[in-house]
Amino acid sequence: MLDNKLLQFTVRINEKMIDALAKIDANKQGFVIVVDGEDRVLGVLTDGDVRRSIIKGKTAAESISFIYTSNAKTVSVYDGFELVTELFKNEAIKFLPIVDDEGKLVNIITKNQMHALLLQDVYADLSYDFSSLDTSVVDHEIFQRPWGYYKTTVLNDYFQAKIISVKPGSQLSLQSHEHREEHWIVVHGNGTVQLDMSVLPVSCGSTMFIPLGCKHRLTNTDENESLIITEVQIGDYFGEDDIIRYEDVYGRI
Repeated sequence: MLDNKLLQFTVRINEKMIDALAKIDANKQGFVIVVDGEDRVLGVLTDGDVRRSIIKGKTAAESISFIYTSNAKTVSVYDGFELVTELFKNEAIKFLPIVDDEGKLVNIITKNQMHALLLQDVYADLSYDFSSLDTSVVDHEIFQRPWGYYKTTVLNDYFQAKIISVKPGSQLSLQSHEHREEHWIVVHGNGTVQLDMSVLPVSCGSTMFIPLGCKHRLTNTDENESLIITEVQIGDYFGEDDIIRYEDVYGRI
């Protein structure tokens, strides 16, 4: 018998497209698993499958039995993460049904959940409750700033990683942090880094360590190319309010 979490992601083979769409809309993951009366996995159905069938003239009142994908990949609950990782290398595979020895659905893992598991250093096997993971650690927006933009690529309890792009001729504020140290690698462009009273030139391949409490500022000295760095923050808090500004050409003090 499927638990409530799995019921949100399953439809029976005799259900209608409208029922499948309701489940897909509710679970907000874009798919459902098609099972028989014994909860054995028969295949998968995505919102794209439904959309394409309607374009071909099917109606939402028709059965899903003719539109689901029956050759979908599954993994056994006894398999290791090596197989899961290998299958997720296929860009077309965004999720995997996890089955027992009888082919019955016992769990589901998505590609984002797999990434979150690794980034948060969670020890688990394929019976783990993957729905409990915070997948926001792998899904971050780009944030505009007067000097350019940054995008957080990883954020968890241990560290934060960012890509920072500084527009030609622009600079960040002279600032320090009370809760984190930073490690920078310049991956494109040329500029300078101020560390307390020292100003050092940097270019592609340069690395910089910003200790806790150190006043620092990044400047793009090129008038044509962006200055791009990768930044890894280590500490006990990574909020944007852990910035003490001393000087800023954009008036943000």
